[in-house]
Amino acid sequence: MHADDQGLPADQGRDRRLRRIAGQDVYVDWEDFLWDPQDWSEAMALALARESGMDGLDDAHWRVIRFMRGFYFYHGRAPMNKDLRKGTGMSLMALKALFPQGIRQGARRLAGLPNPKACL
Repeated sequence: MHADDQGLPADQGRDRRLRRIAGQDVYVDWEDFLWDPQDWSEAMALALARESGMDGLDDAHWRVIRFMRGFYFYHGRAPMNKDLRKGTGMSLMALKALFPQGIRQGARRLAGLPNPKACL
């Protein structure tokens, strides 16, 4: 397996597709993670939350999402679980309860961060 011009393995790089989320056309990967975190908006987070079966996003959800985005853009990577606990003041159980799909498929996806499987 060799890397393509996007820096991804060739078999994953082909799985980018255009999708409309909250009225905006954006590229997503094979698991519906945003291709470019700069494309994210709060309206997209709300739309993705509804798609995931969530009723909406409250202040605790937004605190986690904003922390994750801020951490990502400052450090160039998504926060690890210990960073999430420290940065949000929430336990892992509380974080998982907020995002029924879990931290990766839930919080990270709603925050518009790249798929960790693509970060090789």
